[in-house]
Amino acid sequence: MDHTASASLASLWDEVSGTQPDPDLWVVIATLAAAFAVVVPHVLWRVSRNAITIAHEGGHGLVALLTGRTLTGIRLHSDTSGLTLSRGKPHGLGMILTAAAGYTAPPLLGLGGAALLSTGRITLLLWLATLLLVAMLVMIRNAYGALTVFLAGGTFVLVSWLTGPQVQAAFAYAVVWFLLLGGVRPAFELQAKRARGGAGDSDADQLSRLTHVPAGLWFFLFHAVSLCSLLGGGRWLLGV
Repeated sequence: MDHTASASLASLWDEVSGTQPDPDLWVVIATLAAAFAVVVPHVLWRVSRNAITIAHEGGHGLVALLTGRTLTGIRLHSDTSGLTLSRGKPHGLGMILTAAAGYTAPPLLGLGGAALLSTGRITLLLWLATLLLVAMLVMIRNAYGALTVFLAGGTFVLVSWLTGPQVQAAFAYAVVWFLLLGGVRPAFELQAKRARGGAGDSDADQLSRLTHVPAGLWFFLFHAVSLCSLLGGGRWLLGV
């Protein structure tokens, strides 16, 4: 029995960690177009931005844990805003990294996903994304946030278990393109909102208070990370 279980686990690990064939170039380009179509038009972005908020707040939460802070909860709201609460020193490197992780998380997740796809690890990407969403669901503290993360995780589970390799590849590429493209827009939106006198307690403002570095330089960092991730990840996905 133990031998059978071990063999099954080994087989499962081989399937998850193994490589899958790259999709045709037209599929890669089609998924890029699909991601572009849900990021650029404002009416669709108002809905699709919820997924970027999941990555944004998940980034805050993950880095809080990695830096030794105590993560107390995450809330996601229907206006696509979010809030991540953690306990620990209100200053220092851990707090700075936690605050900086929000706007940088979506593009960096997209870059990491592009790296996995460039080596053919489509199944591994889908499973890792599912595990991250399940872990995040445990920390959600409001009904809308729980529903949003549950639907996102459920989509990954359904695609992973019920679809064939071609559909899985197309889905994985679409998700990564979406993170790369969608990771660029929020920092520009926030900067425009601050220019109109709003968002006075944004991540950039918190970082400015923590580090005494002007908020404008933190926006430069957000833009640099998102645009470099898009360029680098895009090259990997397109195989150029």
